[in-house]
Amino acid sequence: MTGWSGALPEGTDPDRSGGRRGRRARESGFGDRAGRTQRRSGPSPDPDGPAAAAPFPGPDGADDEPADPEAVARAICLRALTGTAKTRQQLADLLARRGVPEEAATAVLDRFGEVGLIDDAAFARAWVTSRQAGRGLARRALRAELRAKGVDGEEAEQALAGVDDDDERAAARRLVERRLPSLRRVDRTTATRRLIGMLARKGYGGGLAAGVVRDVMDETGFGAVDPDTDLADADGGSGWSDQDA
Repeated sequence: MTGWSGALPEGTDPDRSGGRRGRRARESGFGDRAGRTQRRSGPSPDPDGPAAAAPFPGPDGADDEPADPEAVARAICLRALTGTAKTRQQLADLLARRGVPEEAATAVLDRFGEVGLIDDAAFARAWVTSRQAGRGLARRALRAELRAKGVDGEEAEQALAGVDDDDERAAARRLVERRLPSLRRVDRTTATRRLIGMLARKGYGGGLAAGVVRDVMDETGFGAVDPDTDLADADGGSGWSDQDA
């Protein structure tokens, strides 16, 4: 048998010839070698497919030898706690999404609480301190955020006790003083309405917000007060009340 020289007979179309060779190879079975190899070794893992979502892979990927659910839960929680604190509820929700059985999740979360890796009270204190100082949030908004993270009742109230009325008023003043320079081109009524709305979104009640806005405006000489329009009218125009928060 003569060997292949790499040259095609004169007049042969390389593309068509390659197509015929590929077709003959497939018909003979050699062209399917890669497919058979892939089928023997299993499909390539799809990062978004069922294989990636399976919570308990066994050793060497054996489906009939699942991993210990508690071991899986511990690994998930430790990764989640790396670099940032989490509440028990946040971790419980994460384990549920990963398919960890409730009994195993509860056992692991209880153990993490015993050794101090989960501490909702400490989380709440740190959260309140950070959000009140950094974002100027009122207790009402802070309470809502803690509730959304699974911290409620006594633990939340103890953390919120660190913020008193004076703290809220001081934080509200800082927010108004920071925003007021950007409102120099609008009239006092419009600026008042916008500032009260901003404080409302931060969780402040209408009475406190209106008082702080009036005080800051008077101290800085912002605008001129129209004798026919008082602050109560501006407050009403904002559509905000204590009940709305």
